[in-house]
Amino acid sequence: MPPTSANGSPWATLIPILIAFVLVILRNARARRLHIEQMWIAPVIIVAMIGLALWGESQASVAHGGPGFALTPLNIGLDIAGILVGSLLGWWRARFTNITIDPATHELTSRASPLGMVVILGILVIRTAVRTYATGGALGEWAGPVADALLVMSVGLVCAQRLEIYIRASRLLNEARAGGSPAA
Repeated sequence: MPPTSANGSPWATLIPILIAFVLVILRNARARRLHIEQMWIAPVIIVAMIGLALWGESQASVAHGGPGFALTPLNIGLDIAGILVGSLLGWWRARFTNITIDPATHELTSRASPLGMVVILGILVIRTAVRTYATGGALGEWAGPVADALLVMSVGLVCAQRLEIYIRASRLLNEARAGGSPAA
């Protein structure tokens, strides 16, 4: 059963997601300048945002008489699995990013592959399916830990993707500066 909005229409939820996905594909279809000295910014922001989200959930749980953030083997195991899966997906997605360098100016550019965008679409579909499944109460005590693991998965994805692109771009830049022929 597809997710539904407040008015009960599954399309009211899916159409904005599809529009956003198309816009992201169009944006990533162009080559953009790559600033490797700024590649650390997105991972720091995502770690802070996810950390604040998890802390906020814990505080809300405590405010409603719950235990807060519980470090159970289930939570830890799912979060580790989320980081590992996210890291593998981030590395895989980064491998499909085309990085080029101008031999004269040493300016780096990158272009995301449409295949790499399939990873993002797949994550959105899985997350929506899990959220829909969890909303029906089918996950029981697993709902919170699974939702947290999906959040943590995004940390692994962004960090691994940025690290892989940084490593490849740095290698290209070093080869160009040394006078070698860069290979993407």
